[in-house]
Amino acid sequence: MIDAPEEVQDEPAAQTITRLSQGIRFRDVTFHYGREEVLRGLDLEIPAGQTVALVGPTGAGKTTIADLVLRFHDPESGSVEFDGVDARSITRRSLRELCALVSQDPFLFDATILENIRYGRPEASFAEIVEAARAANAHDFIDKLPQGYQTAVGELGGQLSGGQRQRITIARAILRDPQILILDEPTSALDAKSEQVVQEAIANLMKGRTVIVIAHRLSTVQSADKIAVLEHGRISSTGTHEELSSRGGLYQELVRLQLSDGNAPNE
Repeated sequence: MIDAPEEVQDEPAAQTITRLSQGIRFRDVTFHYGREEVLRGLDLEIPAGQTVALVGPTGAGKTTIADLVLRFHDPESGSVEFDGVDARSITRRSLRELCALVSQDPFLFDATILENIRYGRPEASFAEIVEAARAANAHDFIDKLPQGYQTAVGELGGQLSGGQRQRITIARAILRDPQILILDEPTSALDAKSEQVVQEAIANLMKGRTVIVIAHRLSTVQSADKIAVLEHGRISSTGTHEELSSRGGLYQELVRLQLSDGNAPNE
């Protein structure tokens, strides 16, 4: 498996990218998983420094959009552009060095808390790691552990709670200091108390970055600069939470359903 060739390759003349100044743009993007069409003719603009949230039913293509930004895949037609340059003309390494991902399943190595946070930037000092942990609302619980930052987290972080694991991954992302941040359902597996603490940490992480948020809970997307609603592989509507809530359509229906479940966004 390790020796298998990677499916996505850099072009021979691929250029490096060191910063994002204008934004990310999807132009008429189509993508399939096997015979299943996930995205078809998708157009989406994500301006640099803004937060764009993606909402829609399961299978609408939200996570696929994030995968295309990270070049885990390339589109079959159309293009994903960074500052007007097709991602296929950019080295994967330089592109991914601009990015950090916080997902619904926080991944930790079977190592210490210190090592797991430092993975975001291996040359970071201990003081910088503590600063990142404070910003992620993680320092206080780490400091109370018998071995502090030298505490072994166990396989997949099994010695920690779900909320603690997620705060460690957020500290890792803060330490990395990414220009592009992808949040893929980061609080979906947490209870209400843990979610509140993690949301505060995420708010610290989002400051001054280009952010793509994927979420089912609308409470996590209501403050986005723009919300894009995906239906059948395309963007059916865009706007702020207030605009989409009053416009009708799928977003208004999602708000109504979450109101009935008691999980609606705070207004």
